[in-house]
Amino acid sequence: MRVFNGVDELRAAVGETIGESEWFTVDQSRIDGFADATDDHQWIHVDVDKAADGPFGTTIAHGFLTLSLLPSLLKDVYSIEGTKMGINYGLNRVRFTSPVPVGSKVRGVVELADVSDVAGGVQITTKVTVEIEGAERPALVAEWLTRQYV
Repeated sequence: MRVFNGVDELRAAVGETIGESEWFTVDQSRIDGFADATDDHQWIHVDVDKAADGPFGTTIAHGFLTLSLLPSLLKDVYSIEGTKMGINYGLNRVRFTSPVPVGSKVRGVVELADVSDVAGGVQITTKVTVEIEGAERPALVAEWLTRQYV
């Protein structure tokens, strides 16, 4: 984990790839749980038998499931000392560039794109690429906005 000692040290890292997460396995139980939570039971996600004959040869994770993994994937990539709290502020851009077949391992790679002042703290823009182990293309690329308050 990369630890930044304050906002000034964070600002100095803009433009750098600041780390990558551990690999995380996306299993069928997680896909099924996400389907239940979102009421999205499309067969390419949850019907193992039908998906075996489908375009991907197996079930695949929901794109939004992969996106929802960002907080978990990135929690051990970096931290900022000297802040009171952080919040999710949103996303500027998200692209689902490749399906995530069940059983795949994914990880997040984080590039610090911008740090700008906001009332009471800073807004951090990170470019997050979720890679699939052994795949040429990433699962997704997102520009994620968070805020840290000091």
